[in-house]
Amino acid sequence: MIFLSDFLNAEVVDVKQHRVGRVQDLIVLMTDPFPKVTGVILKGTKVRSIDWPLVRSWDNKELSLKVEGSQLQPHQRLEAELWLSRQVLDKQIVDMDGRRVVRVNDLQLSQVDGNLLLVGVDIGARGLMRRVGLEGLGRRVAAILGLDWPHKLISWEAVDPVKSDVSSVKLRIAHTKLAAMHPADIAEIVHELSPDDRSAVFAALDDEKAADTLEEIQETGMQASILERLDVERASDILEAMKPDEAADLLADMPKERAQLLLQKMEEDEAEDVEELLAYREDTAGGLMTTGYVAVLHTLTAAQAIDRLRELEPDAESVYYVYVTDEEEHLLGVLSLRDLIVAKPDTRIRDFMIEKVMSVPVDASIRDVGAVIAKYNLLAVPVVDQHNRIQGIVTVDDVMDRVLPPRVAARRRRIF
Repeated sequence: MIFLSDFLNAEVVDVKQHRVGRVQDLIVLMTDPFPKVTGVILKGTKVRSIDWPLVRSWDNKELSLKVEGSQLQPHQRLEAELWLSRQVLDKQIVDMDGRRVVRVNDLQLSQVDGNLLLVGVDIGARGLMRRVGLEGLGRRVAAILGLDWPHKLISWEAVDPVKSDVSSVKLRIAHTKLAAMHPADIAEIVHELSPDDRSAVFAALDDEKAADTLEEIQETGMQASILERLDVERASDILEAMKPDEAADLLADMPKERAQLLLQKMEEDEAEDVEELLAYREDTAGGLMTTGYVAVLHTLTAAQAIDRLRELEPDAESVYYVYVTDEEEHLLGVLSLRDLIVAKPDTRIRDFMIEKVMSVPVDASIRDVGAVIAKYNLLAVPVVDQHNRIQGIVTVDDVMDRVLPPRVAARRRRIF
């Protein structure tokens, strides 16, 4: 196997075996599927970089060139090139296949059709020992103890860093790869990254995926930090894609001026829903509820109600139950989806709706809401004002998120 550490600090000699300098770094061009080595960064010479095709051979920490030192010309660096030691080694990158953040201890290279390609990342202790010249000792110790000491390598195809500064590797993860991951997996990755790299990940997500990922992050402080690093337009778009109750909880943890600015940039309907929720205390049904519920007028027929559902296109959480109201949004009943589907098309929904609906007032405590949901085995319970007008619903998962410890709640959310 060939590794970057085999080249670092190697002596460089020209065609006449005159010393030219030592290797400081290798340059690669970001090509698919594997980057190609295009240049060598030198130290101890006036010519800081040379083209890789000028290298004749390398062995035992020595690079031999095809030309004399006096004939060397500087390598013309391209925008899509990367310095491996400076910009990748020791940095955190995302292993897309393993869905985790890993540290780059060494880089695996391979000679293919006359080119030297970057093909893998060494994330194990063996790579670290190799860099400090102790890999041989480690192998001997492992052999004496009868232990296996495997390489821990991941394919370069599973990572995708781009040019960055010295302190951090920004991530450019292909949209197709990222879109295939579950938001909970992305949230775990984001949790391990630096603030700058979190922003880079969210920059690669569309609004819907970014919103779902943000909702999976349990730490509201981290959620707020991510949004604060995004520009106002982008942050407001993500908030619009979030569930109203999640967006309200997030804005409540942000500085008032920033929260108000984001609300102003949101679409009017979405902003009104969020502002309405912000008016309630966090520990009440009003503060816990979402306005994303489905309600239809009592005057509709079964066929008209189904057509109305098609128009609304509710998400799965919102359509636990279909509530029936009058023109002033007074809660009159609730529909079973089964009854709605099997009812004759011209039957008025008020003729087969369930009239006795369990509900809670907006100022009910979270404990009381949980008690109602548990007692009647509900997936969601409607929240009403003093005039029995429906204001929103509290779902069973939202109640569980509040009453369970954070780690348990996070695990439960992933399961469901």
